[in-house]
Amino acid sequence: MAGGPKKCLSFIGFSLICFKMVASANTAPEIPTIDQAYSKISTSITVEWATVPGATSYLLTAEDGDTVIETMVANSPGTVTGLKAATLYQITVRSVSATGRSPASLPKQAKTVLAAPILEVSSPSPDSILVQWEAVYMAIGFSVSIMRANGLGRIWKENTTNTSLTFTRLDAGTLYTIKAYAWNANGTPGDDSTCNQRTSPRAPASIQVSLDGGALKASVSWAPTEGAFNYTVMALSDSSELSCSTTRSACTISSLQCGTEYLISVLASNDAGSSKSTSSEALKTVACAPGRVTVQEDPPGHLSVVWSNVDLGDYYVAFVKSDDGLEVHCNTSLTQCNFLSECGFTYFISVFAYNKAGQSPLGDVFNYTTAPCCPSDINPVLVSSDRVEIVWSPVRGAELYETKAVDGFKVVECNDTAPACTLSALECDTKYNVTVYSFSEVRGSNMSCTSRFVTTAPCSPEIKNVSKDAFSMIRVHWQSTNDDATYTVTAQGEKGLYRCSSTGESCVVGSLPCGSVFSVTAVAETQAGRSLPSFSVPLETVPCCPAGLTVTQVTQSVINVSWTVGTGAQTYVTVLESHTGQSKCLTHQNQCLLGCITCGVNYTVALKAISATGLTADCTYQSYSSSACCPLGVKLYRLSPNGIRIYWQASRGSTNYSTDLYGSKGIFTCAPRAGLSFCDVTEIPCGDVYTVMVSPVAETGLKLTFCPKKIYSGTQARIPSVRGAWVAQSVGPLTLTQVMISPSVSSSSTSGSVLTAQSLEPASDSVSPSFSAPPPLVLCLFLSLKNKIKTLKKCF
Repeated sequence: MAGGPKKCLSFIGFSLICFKMVASANTAPEIPTIDQAYSKISTSITVEWATVPGATSYLLTAEDGDTVIETMVANSPGTVTGLKAATLYQITVRSVSATGRSPASLPKQAKTVLAAPILEVSSPSPDSILVQWEAVYMAIGFSVSIMRANGLGRIWKENTTNTSLTFTRLDAGTLYTIKAYAWNANGTPGDDSTCNQRTSPRAPASIQVSLDGGALKASVSWAPTEGAFNYTVMALSDSSELSCSTTRSACTISSLQCGTEYLISVLASNDAGSSKSTSSEALKTVACAPGRVTVQEDPPGHLSVVWSNVDLGDYYVAFVKSDDGLEVHCNTSLTQCNFLSECGFTYFISVFAYNKAGQSPLGDVFNYTTAPCCPSDINPVLVSSDRVEIVWSPVRGAELYETKAVDGFKVVECNDTAPACTLSALECDTKYNVTVYSFSEVRGSNMSCTSRFVTTAPCSPEIKNVSKDAFSMIRVHWQSTNDDATYTVTAQGEKGLYRCSSTGESCVVGSLPCGSVFSVTAVAETQAGRSLPSFSVPLETVPCCPAGLTVTQVTQSVINVSWTVGTGAQTYVTVLESHTGQSKCLTHQNQCLLGCITCGVNYTVALKAISATGLTADCTYQSYSSSACCPLGVKLYRLSPNGIRIYWQASRGSTNYSTDLYGSKGIFTCAPRAGLSFCDVTEIPCGDVYTVMVSPVAETGLKLTFCPKKIYSGTQARIPSVRGAWVAQSVGPLTLTQVMISPSVSSSSTSGSVLTAQSLEPASDSVSPSFSAPPPLVLCLFLSLKNKIKTLKKCF
């Protein structure tokens, strides 16, 4: 019975031990101990504590009785932010690890410092700055310091219990930095606040004022002021106030009033404010122009000018200028001047007042017109068939001109203020009596003016017809009723102008270019002028013949004719004609192929160029000789192992020929003497296939390339010499030729030799091997003609 409990106790003891070990493994980190807590910023408290082993972070807590603020930090020291200024907080720290967080540490009290004062700064004068702020909670005093923003110079520092402070004896227009903070009863400083403030500038000095009396504007300049951003110039009078602003040291005030005295002052300003007004400078402007000016002519030939007195005017000058540019003046301190005048003139009168500032502005300009004079230089500057433009020199005193043109009972007139008139709706080739009268409202018309005769330009001719006298010449016929007129006909086109003249009713225009379109007009001309052009008549010349024509032989019966483009031609007709017949081609192109050409015949070449409207130009060219005919019956004979003889049948006429052998091992040419119809080619390499062509040679030395070609194969077979010629002829298109040569008289079996040739085109040629030895041989030629074999056999 005693063994059971021990075992149980042992089990229980083991369980307790295990439980204690597990609890020890999951225990939270140790409680931190706060060393100190302090505040340097009004919204935060910094806490320092000893590091706890195994802690990965720390939880800081700040309580003020109303709020609790927690902040998680990684290590010491840590800062709790978001606090209220000048407030006592109870601070605790908890260590945190993966197993949990410790209980709170013993609390420690700390108080946040005072808040920074909110500053308002201004510069009431150029040498002072006023700093103001609102009261700060728990503050019993304030410290304010000031220094130049650029760091130069000394620092002024003042302590005060007030909420404002003025720094004096500062530099004008200078930027300063102001720093202020509050302290509590313990003398602990709070947060500081900083701001910049510039002092206002001093008033500008050395002011200079200059007046432009004519433009009524004043230019003001001064010495620059330290720290000034802008300057404002004020001009004050009893009735107005003017100003101008600038960033420079000069400014112009415009729109001043004449006859006015102004006080000029200059203010400097920056972001701190403006300077005080400087001492004003007095400025007197020019006097105003005299008013109520009257002009009288009494008696005739004498002008009297009278005006009213003006302020600030010391004396007066009256100017009288006639419209011919002559000017006289009168200088007086009175208000009246007298001048001499003449009839037919307009006088312009102006009066100016003067003082030390200069001349008054221009006032009203008065004019006085005497009785008008008659125009004397009437000049018709433009005379056409139905109108006349007349100009004349302006006459003095004339406000209106009346022009009349009289032809019997018909009168044409025009009225205008300008010294010019255009009389329209006139009859062509007619004489008119033209008179110009001058008129003014004051004096009326001068009816003593003289007249002159003007004849209008001739009537326009009418083109009746245009006929062609020759290839490049036309005759133009017209109809007209003018007297003593010369007529000029003009043909105008893209290639220029062409003219002819006549006093009759027709003329001839020559040297017209081909392929051109012209507009034909006619103009009549007399001493009075030129008529308007007649209605135009279109004219088209025949197209131009091509400048060059080339004939090229394509084959023995086909030639190609090409030519350059003929101006104005759209269609071409080419004709080659000989005693054998005619070949013709119609085309829109500049070339044409003509067939059925007989070789070795002279042809006449003609070409017609036809325009789009059907005009035709017949163009002739030198005759053309077609190429000589290609030879017929070309045969090949072997002369030796490396030589052949080529025979042919010469075509009609005396023609030189040339033979060419083309092979992979070279080209071999033979040119026989004139009159021969064979040629020998030696030293030909064996074992090659040759193309043989016999072609006529033109007089220019060119060989024709379109004659038929023959294929010849030279082998390396060892063939006994034989005498005689061997001929094998193909019946149809030759695709493969086998030539087997064997002795025909030997009783012993001999192995034959095979000569193989491949034809590149239908064969109608002959192969004629020639041998020199006497033993007779049998030549067997096998032709494969469309899967059929024919054997030709001949024995010698």
